[in-house]
Amino acid sequence: MSTLKIAIQKSGRLNEESIQILKDCGIAINNGNDQLKAEASNFSLEVLYLRNSDIPQYLIDGVVDAAIVGDNLLIEKGKNIEVIEKLGFSKCKVSIAVPKSFEYNSIQDLEGLRIATSYPNTVKDYFFSKAVQVELHQISGSVEIAPNIGLSDAIVDIVSSGSTLFKNNLKEVEVIYKSEAVLAVSPKISATSKVILDKLQFRIQSVLKARNSKYILMNVPNDKIELISKILPVLKSPTVMPLAEKGWSSVHSVINEDLFWDVIDQLKAAGAEGILVCPIEKMVL
Repeated sequence: MSTLKIAIQKSGRLNEESIQILKDCGIAINNGNDQLKAEASNFSLEVLYLRNSDIPQYLIDGVVDAAIVGDNLLIEKGKNIEVIEKLGFSKCKVSIAVPKSFEYNSIQDLEGLRIATSYPNTVKDYFFSKAVQVELHQISGSVEIAPNIGLSDAIVDIVSSGSTLFKNNLKEVEVIYKSEAVLAVSPKISATSKVILDKLQFRIQSVLKARNSKYILMNVPNDKIELISKILPVLKSPTVMPLAEKGWSSVHSVINEDLFWDVIDQLKAAGAEGILVCPIEKMVL
């Protein structure tokens, strides 16, 4: 029987969130001994734990069928690798940062200056698109210290909270692009592995829909049901069940997380009472 080989980051935040989404998909993986690979006990899946920077090449070569990886890494090392699902976690930015004392007005202010980065291809492409010439210094590790030790005038690096920049007396001046974890597929994936990948993607989509939604129940006067139904951004139509108290019904629906508080305010104003909000574990459409 064919097994889908999927790569994830060996350690770090992306590793933890990748394992969690597989777990939420009902896939049990035992990696108690810090193995470099582990098989799922209840799904045709083998997980390979790899260095983050190596994953794009493993996809290109067909060593793995798929990967959960930051799309910033694919932009840098695997532009032709297909992304089939954005996963919504491990969000960050790839940004230009300069010392706080640097008077920055536009990208042209960096003309002829030294830029330190771990993302040389990204930097070359970006500055070429802006018709700005810079001197590139490719380094790995702690890019943010480069201006402080005189190696560069500015840096291009991943920014999450911005605390690392702050500690190193730097400020963010340009966002090149925003990144998040994605499910990527090898161009050499076999037809049988693709079938398994489709099943995994379906499970992932169900988990992501659930994460982005809330199930709500509320008590509504019968003469307000039509108004309440118009407010609710439901998949089809809300569920309405009569209550023991005459003239009232219980209305059930699903709300998108992003719209949640605005919708709740509208529901209260329209006469809904006793609003109960519940998390959704899976959402299969």
